[in-house]
Amino acid sequence: MTNKMMRQAALLSLLVGGIGIGGAVQAAEINLRVVGNYSGNRIHVEEVERPFFEALDAREDMRVTYNTMDSIGVDAADALRRVRSGTFDVMSVQIGMASRDDPFFEGIDLAGVSQNLDEQRAAVDAIRERFDERLQERFNAKLMTLWPFGPQMLYCNAEIGGVDDLDGKRVRVFTPSMSRLVEGLGATPVTLQFSEVYMALQRGVADCAVTAPTAGNNGKWPEVTSHFMPLPLSYSVQGHFMNLDTWNRLDEAQQQELTAAFAEMEEQMWRVAYEVNDDAIACNTGQPECEQHTAYDMTLVELNGDSGALIREVTDRAVLPVWAESCEQQYDGCGEIWNQTVGASAGYTIQSR
Repeated sequence: MTNKMMRQAALLSLLVGGIGIGGAVQAAEINLRVVGNYSGNRIHVEEVERPFFEALDAREDMRVTYNTMDSIGVDAADALRRVRSGTFDVMSVQIGMASRDDPFFEGIDLAGVSQNLDEQRAAVDAIRERFDERLQERFNAKLMTLWPFGPQMLYCNAEIGGVDDLDGKRVRVFTPSMSRLVEGLGATPVTLQFSEVYMALQRGVADCAVTAPTAGNNGKWPEVTSHFMPLPLSYSVQGHFMNLDTWNRLDEAQQQELTAAFAEMEEQMWRVAYEVNDDAIACNTGQPECEQHTAYDMTLVELNGDSGALIREVTDRAVLPVWAESCEQQYDGCGEIWNQTVGASAGYTIQSR
């Protein structure tokens, strides 16, 4: 059985067979309007997310209308407000892009903080409870999943030999802290939606662009870039959030069943992050290990041992203090909460100014 089939079977078991459709007591039917990830994120959408919501729709007590974000023209940056208003019942949210409405949420994945997926997972677990509390308080939404798209790395359309060569380059970013990190490295941040990046790289509007290896491969970025730098700047943490009024309409059994099912989907998304991005790197750079993605022949930039130390120095100096100041303006005590959760996990402390 393929990984895709196993993922879909597990979800179907939880959502249909494992929770006893058609039991003696039938709960009231719930209609869910769901907005998923971008359709270009093929593995996440077609192998995990869409099968999950299709299985949910198969329950006798649920009716699910599922659309990807791009198919109905929803801007990722508007997601938190769309959930709060009840425009949609469940949304897949790119947290960094949506955090303009509350900087606290970006604290889960500040650029430069986590050096690998294990560190990012520890950070997510450390702040999960406080994240859910703030989400319910500010946006009338319930946290259902938290997971990373994968390590956010650099695709460049000109020769680049290391981090120092970013000086003077125009780099596509998509979160505020990522902008500050690349500025600290001497580059100029250019904020673009994913769908705009291919053309920007092709036309020279951007010299480099940040995304996960699998996303860039699926988006055919290697067609317009030549050098791939495997240095993770962040992890594009995403989540599935449910409108709190919708959540409260569920009975206790439904809430417990959905909590377990969404937890399994989250686990599958973490497995995707661990498994598919290494394959995408191999495919981007023409390595024989390439199996699941389109093969290209980009140059793999070999990083020296100083790269991680430089990222940490810039993070400490240029990312954390600015984020904390912005967050404190909306959420008193934000910096201390971060220190006690993500900071303690990652070995950082934001000093009060």
